This record gives sequence, C-alpha cells and structure tokens, in this order.
Amino acid sequence: MATTDEDLSQLERDVRQLKIEYEQYFGGGKKRPPNDVEWRIDQVIKRHGDRGAQMSYSQRFRYSNLTQTYAKYRDVFHKRMQKREEGGVEHHFGAAARAIEAERARKQAAEAVPPPQARVSTTRAEANRESQKLDQLYATFREALERSGQATEKLSRESFEQFVKQKTEQLRKQKGSEQIEFIVSVDGGKARLKARVKS
Repeated sequence: MATTDEDLSQLERDVRQLKIEYEQYFGGGKKRPPNDVEWRIDQVIKRHGDRGAQMSYSQRFRYSNLTQTYAKYRDVFHKRMQKREEGGVEHHFGAAARAIEAERARKQAAEAVPPPQARVSTTRAEANRESQKLDQLYATFREALERSGQATEKLSRESFEQFVKQKTEQLRKQKGSEQIEFIVSVDGGKARLKARVKS
C-alpha cells in the first residue's frame, strides 16, 4: 500500500497531467476529455480527506494546496465544457495569435473611426491667440494618440508647447515664412503631428 507522501506525489502528477490533457482536448489534439485522470484524482482526495489527523503538518499543507489547485482547474474546465456543449464556439489561440488578433482589431478600430483633425496656423502677429490654438492642437493630438492605442503618459502640455515653438522657429528660419500650419493626422494606425509652411 502506498504511503501518504507517495499518494501526494502521484496526486501532484495527476493534477498536472489533467491540466495538460484538458488543454489538448480543448485545442483539438484529443477527442475525449481526461475523465480517467479526473476519476483517479477524486479517489486520492476522498481517501485522504478523512485522514487529516494522520497527516503531518507539511503533508496537510501540500494536500490542501493540491486540492485547491485541482478544484480551480476543474471549475474552469467544466465551465469550458458546458460552453462547448451549449454550442458556443471556442477558438484556441496561442499568445502570438492573440497578439496578432489584438493588433488587427486595433488597426480596424483606428480606420473605422475617422481620426480627429486639427489644422492650426500661427503667425508672429497672433501671439495673444497662440495659447488657445495650442490648447486645441494639444487636445486633438492627445485624442488621436489615445484612439490609435499609443502611450500618452509622457505627453505634457508644456513639452508639447515647447516642441511646437521650436518647430515653428526652425521652419521660419529655413523657409523664411511667417505662417506655419500644424496638422494632426493618423497614418498607418499611428498619430502624427505635421508642420508645414502655409502658402
């Protein structure tokens, strides 16, 4: 007759095996669920369930952990079985496939919703209205970033204003023009801020 430690080691192996076999079953690799492994686990749990007083503290702790893990797996797998029996189609995706699917959904969402648009022109003579225009441009650019799933944590109103002013001065020096136009657009699922000399 097996000792308690041997039984617990077998129980641990069976719980791990159950998880693997259920994943294979839901993934299409096995035609039948692992009912025999589940039955074996139930027998060991019943056998040792009433022997708590005969087990050492470490054995009781190990037994408790294994039964909780088994109960959690069984609950998840039985819910998935129920969904399958009720006709819910379950697709088995690996991590890479899920990432591709999420990226595709993000791109479709970005293309389906028209991106926010803003065209803001600035001249030296409009310095008093510049702050209001920058607010509008900043809000539109931030919204475009959020819609396209890009990070906005590092984007502050101050850094944005500094960038716009630097770009404006740079273009004025290069092109010798007073009027610069900034355009917010979404290209290829990414938000962009473009600056150009307004003719």
